[in-house]
Amino acid sequence: MRSRLLTAAAVAGLLLALTACAGPSTTAPAATPSGDAATASGCGYTEAPGGVREVDAPPAEPTVSGEIAATLQTSAGEIALTLDADRTPCTVGSFVSLAEQGYFDGTTCHRLTVEGIFVLQCGDPSATGRGGPGYRYADELDGSETYPAGTLAMANAGPDTNGSQFFLVYEDTQLPAAYTVFGHMDAAGIETVRAVAAAGLADDGIAPATPVDISAVTVG
Repeated sequence: MRSRLLTAAAVAGLLLALTACAGPSTTAPAATPSGDAATASGCGYTEAPGGVREVDAPPAEPTVSGEIAATLQTSAGEIALTLDADRTPCTVGSFVSLAEQGYFDGTTCHRLTVEGIFVLQCGDPSATGRGGPGYRYADELDGSETYPAGTLAMANAGPDTNGSQFFLVYEDTQLPAAYTVFGHMDAAGIETVRAVAAAGLADDGIAPATPVDISAVTVG
């Protein structure tokens, strides 16, 4: 694990990497124990601006359960995922629905962070960091979330603003418990993302120098 002392301003700047579908914010969203509340009356997928591709929202009542295998087919190699539908049924339900509708096909992972926070961010067909599926839904958090290497979590623009953007953690990362953790990569997937990170950033200082293009996401 990399240890690094950061000033408050530096941490705030790095957290911008995990914002999605809204203008920049310099404060981290606060964690709220909303996992049970999110499913008590269904998932509550609500219309939101920023829709990049026309897709149907998932069913309000979760149709997924247990551990679900998924694979990101990327130009950098396959990244195998395990999704935790029991812990985060609304998040996994959305991810699976978008994958099955081809929402992620032909997209590019638009942001890589290599200092302080160690993540590769994907899931925006516009590759701007502001695109989404045209709906949003609540966080599924219990306040115990941590972000070790291998974590698969949702990017957001504040509490209860989840859409389609997600991030892959390739080294242990200190973050507030404000980003829904809905699965993990396998060891080979972590190494694939580490190799991308080792090549550094593109000239814009945001995208990875080694492009990570997602051709498809397969489920099951």
